[in-house]
Amino acid sequence: MAVSIDTVYQKVLAIANKEQRGYITPQEFNLFADQVQMDIFEQYFYDTNQFNRVPGNSTEYADMLDLLEEKIAIFKNIKLLYYHSPYYQKPRELYRLGTLETGYGEIEQITHKEYLKIKLSPLAKPTLKRAVFIDMPRGYRVYPTFTNNVHCHYIRKPKTASWGYNVIGENALYDPGKSEDFQLHPSEENNLIIKILSLAGIAMKDYNLTQAAGQKEANDIQQEKS
Repeated sequence: MAVSIDTVYQKVLAIANKEQRGYITPQEFNLFADQVQMDIFEQYFYDTNQFNRVPGNSTEYADMLDLLEEKIAIFKNIKLLYYHSPYYQKPRELYRLGTLETGYGEIEQITHKEYLKIKLSPLAKPTLKRAVFIDMPRGYRVYPTFTNNVHCHYIRKPKTASWGYNVIGENALYDPGKSEDFQLHPSEENNLIIKILSLAGIAMKDYNLTQAAGQKEANDIQQEKS
């Protein structure tokens, strides 16, 4: 699932042109596009946290949580970690850690302070079947030390959205081979357009462009209600 970056860019240009606001260059669009994608992505986790604080079992909230889970699921990943003594290296695209697992099962995450306590206990000290790890800046430190396969379940960051192009004459022509679509849920297309227009209006100090974004958002809300 993805949202076509060319579709979004063309609709942004169409609205900007309708408002007679001039041309948003590919370079400008790519900067706005990547920032907006990350803003929407990070909002998923804030919204999930907020909904989980709501008491009761409202069907409306449950449906919203289900949709958020569907949107986040796009970014769930599993990777075999590379071991570079004494750490298992974190995935480069890591956004949020889920769990670490070996053939013996899940590895429990603890703090360094907790490790100092349990390592001296004959009953509580880590074993191959009851391993633990500490999340450190340089990687994951697993105890007891071993080089077994460790799989990481995590949520990755979206790839950088980019509208690629070739310059023919004085025109930038879309090149899908040089492009990276938005990796968000397809339902986010209008949200991307609105937020990119709004950000472009702020960056270009163009109140009319920001107003056009607000008007599109209001129209979309009205269509959803009807």
